[in-house]
Amino acid sequence: MKKLKKNYPLHVMLLPGVVFTLIYAYGPMAGLVMAFQEFEPLSGFFKSDFIGLDNFKYVFQLPDFNQVLWNTVLIAVCKMVLFLLVPLILALLLNEVTKSWFSRFVQSAIFLPFFLSWTVLGGIVIELFSLNGPVNALVSSFGLEPIMFMLDNSWFRTIIIGSDVWKGMGYNMIIMLAAITGINATLYEAAEVDGAGKWKQMIHITLPGIAPIVIVLSVLGLGGVLNAGFEQILIMYNPTVYEGSDIIDTFVYRLGIFSQQFGPAAAVGLFKSVISLALVSATYYAAYKYNNYRIF
Repeated sequence: MKKLKKNYPLHVMLLPGVVFTLIYAYGPMAGLVMAFQEFEPLSGFFKSDFIGLDNFKYVFQLPDFNQVLWNTVLIAVCKMVLFLLVPLILALLLNEVTKSWFSRFVQSAIFLPFFLSWTVLGGIVIELFSLNGPVNALVSSFGLEPIMFMLDNSWFRTIIIGSDVWKGMGYNMIIMLAAITGINATLYEAAEVDGAGKWKQMIHITLPGIAPIVIVLSVLGLGGVLNAGFEQILIMYNPTVYEGSDIIDTFVYRLGIFSQQFGPAAAVGLFKSVISLALVSATYYAAYKYNNYRIF
């Protein structure tokens, strides 16, 4: 009770977020019952026939499901690795910049795309890589044939990964820069006295100092490993590149909205959520066991 009274203002501040989460995150979970029903919109949850695991069997036997699952894992893992590696490199480089005005300018320029929606950025990327766009103009200037970037599965997947990393890398970079500035400066001074150069200081001081932040970002990234960027892909892709870019979320969207197969769509969504929960739990346990990281 003493702790509750002491932290009472903090709990009050937390209350709106808790209510918002309960309504918009946990409330819709009641609809997961559709995964076990032959759901009919006019019959509703209570009158639709219960069919057990038939929706899961149907979905797993679809010829496209294995390719969709592979696309999701491949795209998401590539994004997750690059979302850690690219911001880390940028943060380490910017940390060595001595001109503060230049550092602030670069941070702002890199962070700016994070605030733009994929509705805007998707159109920009499509125009850049269109047949008559600037990228193909550059390709043609070297005497090469224009490339159908947006209609080629391998190129389109690369564009999806690269553009998403470009959009979001500024956020993680700022977090890592903040972690670097929180490292005790006396450690660097002691290292210089001992004759350690910039490289050894980075290896033995900077990287261990920001390791907890990297672990947190890894845990959060692994939790969304099966998301792979629904909004981005939905805006940019087309039937020609379904084979290389169709992910679980877009598959659910087409299955539920276009085909009106609400039960199978809910089954795929539940399958993805269970796998994501297992991955988050495993990652959090590993972080706690090997690095003593814990949220509470």
